Amino acid sequence: MSKSLQAIRGMNDILPEQTPLWRYFEGTVARLLDNYGYRQIRMPIVEFTELFKRSIGEVTDIVEKEMYTFDDRNGDSLTLRPEGTAACVRAVLEHGITGGGQVQKLWYVGPMFRHERPQKGRYRQFHQIGLEVFNLEGPDIDAELIVMTWRLWGELGLRDAVKLELNSLGTSESRGRYREALVEFLSAHIDKLDKDSQRRLKTNPLRVLDTKNPETQAILVDAPKMADYLDDESRAHFEGLKARLDAVGIPYVINPKLVRGLDYYSKTVFEWVTDKLGAQGTVCAGGRYDGLVEQMGGKPTPGVGFAMGIERLVLMLEALDKVPEELSRQVDVYLCAFGEAAELAALSLSERIRDQLPNLRLQINAGAGSFKSQFKKADKSGALYALILGDDELAQQVVGFKPLRGQGEQQSIAWDALAAHLATCVVQG
Repeated sequence: MSKSLQAIRGMNDILPEQTPLWRYFEGTVARLLDNYGYRQIRMPIVEFTELFKRSIGEVTDIVEKEMYTFDDRNGDSLTLRPEGTAACVRAVLEHGITGGGQVQKLWYVGPMFRHERPQKGRYRQFHQIGLEVFNLEGPDIDAELIVMTWRLWGELGLRDAVKLELNSLGTSESRGRYREALVEFLSAHIDKLDKDSQRRLKTNPLRVLDTKNPETQAILVDAPKMADYLDDESRAHFEGLKARLDAVGIPYVINPKLVRGLDYYSKTVFEWVTDKLGAQGTVCAGGRYDGLVEQMGGKPTPGVGFAMGIERLVLMLEALDKVPEELSRQVDVYLCAFGEAAELAALSLSERIRDQLPNLRLQINAGAGSFKSQFKKADKSGALYALILGDDELAQQVVGFKPLRGQGEQQSIAWDALAAHLATCVVQG
């Protein structure tokens, strides 16, 4: 096949066999967020490049190496969004919905784009569900975000597969003092640092803490700790967060090397990590960014949020066999009709059933065919039951009701009783 007719490397099709699990995951998250009072916002996938340079930081890996940036016909530099927070902040500023201290609890879902090496669960076009809260500054809202994700892991059956890591980055002032101490320490060991860490030491030294290089990690054992440089406000905030997590019974570990890869974070940062996809990876991460709105031209506005990677969480559900059994079925009931008169009656009958049972997945055989071929299609669909409508059934205004999975004999059900029978057998289990 011609290369031009293939998907771009790292940008994948999500096929019909995969979409039921995606819809299940996204629907579970959406219901949870609705129940906690969050509202959905939808932003464009393309923004002015300057937005991400101002918010993420020009010396971050994302801006320096990973963004998909191009000039449009007007000569404007545009970028496919690499993350959602900056775009969400732009939207709330543009539309003034956080003015006057209004609390906004927002969430979004969609594709993000980063030009990095594709690997399992990590692609150049990837999908995230993100959440942002504005104008709440206490540790209670930080705790709510973590509690919500803990509840989500419970609903998905993933609690035993994830671990919560916490840290506090303090204010920009306390982080500046820590940065000076860290640079002084690392500069004394610069010859032993890996090349990437040597580069980061000059541009974004806190990211050295996030290195995967074992030799540099060994050096960092004796490095200054952020906790020793925290201001009193940040320390009290972090203790308040931990107290709330303890009250709910959510286990966590303090990771002093957790810094996140974006410049705008302050105070609380957290990650949910797993080792169920090979090497330890992050499936959900976030924290506070109290200075970001002001940095982007707005009034001082507290902010906190997180994002979770859909690809990785879908992979976890599959790897841990947490995919609901009903997702393997395309339909619940398959209606087989034989003869033109029966086909017309089947169409009318199926719509009556859908009126009464709107959640029932009912499919009519399209294109007719022999008895054998229709039943082969019914079985392949994964349906629990087949409905049979031929000339004899049409004359008696009944359908044949045949179980396709497990035990049970075929029986005849009157049309008027069919919806109630299906409700008992399929909808109610």
